[in-house]
Amino acid sequence: MEPIRLNKFISDSGYCSRREADKMIEQGRVMVNGKRPDVGAKVTPKDKVRVDGNLLQVNAVKPIYLLLNKPAGIETTTDTSQRDNIIRFTNYPERIFPVGRLDKDSEGLIILTNDGDIVNKILRAGNKHEKEYIVTVDKPINQDFVDKMSGGVSILGVNTKKCYVEQLGSNKFRIILTQGMNRQIRRMCETLGYEVQTLQRTRIMHLSLNKIPLGQWRNMTETEIAELQRLVEGSTKTEEGSIGKKRAEAPAKNTKPKPRGGASASGRPSRPGSTPRSGGKSSTGGKNSKPKSGATSARGSRGASKGGPKGSTGRSGGKRR
Repeated sequence: MEPIRLNKFISDSGYCSRREADKMIEQGRVMVNGKRPDVGAKVTPKDKVRVDGNLLQVNAVKPIYLLLNKPAGIETTTDTSQRDNIIRFTNYPERIFPVGRLDKDSEGLIILTNDGDIVNKILRAGNKHEKEYIVTVDKPINQDFVDKMSGGVSILGVNTKKCYVEQLGSNKFRIILTQGMNRQIRRMCETLGYEVQTLQRTRIMHLSLNKIPLGQWRNMTETEIAELQRLVEGSTKTEEGSIGKKRAEAPAKNTKPKPRGGASASGRPSRPGSTPRSGGKSSTGGKNSKPKSGATSARGSRGASKGGPKGSTGRSGGKRR
């Protein structure tokens, strides 16, 4: 077998993501054949790799894919020294880690897995995977706010990508992003003079929060996993490839992206995730909870529309803590 990068070896073992593996290597927590390796080192299955003294084995665990409805107050981190970390909250019996982040004050959908390749494919900015949020702010919004948010806002020294924004109420809106800057939505709102009161992520690509009660998780269905793998199949896993892809696919000026799961050509929101329907039965049980009825939609970024998109169905399970 050809040597592979050490961070991939650690990720394939289900211990953590590649990014976290690099940090562990830098911190001196990783040993290869009894010696401290450099970041970027390569290993084979014959090498003995230990993290914090634990011997790792590649392909020793079955892939795990969970969907969690994270409550506000829970930190999206694998650092168990932090009191309210997501790993301790989920209390899953196997080692898993979150895909991306959802800040402590926010709630909603997050993927937890032990599949390091999936993590890296989803996280790369050049892959343009949609994430949908419902947001409430501290004062009434108007069409000018919708236009500015959807057109791009200057934060952290750069302009955010154009996105889909739809007003749902006097101080409530839906936003669909394809990038993941740190606290992006909160910073965008602050730039326009608004403060976020609540922020809920309702969708990641074809995966919906629908019928997962707050604080509970469920296993992805086989159909959802297959569709997730299909969607990221052509996604690059390297930073260099992601940068090249961004340059090659840079949108023309004065154009607005049309989210596949967020809006139709007319500007009316379609059903997110409705094209790749999820099916099958979850391997975890649990009572289904009735989804909250959505607020009546006001004008979106491209005209008036009524109602909100319905998410896909799924059975919830796990433990609420």
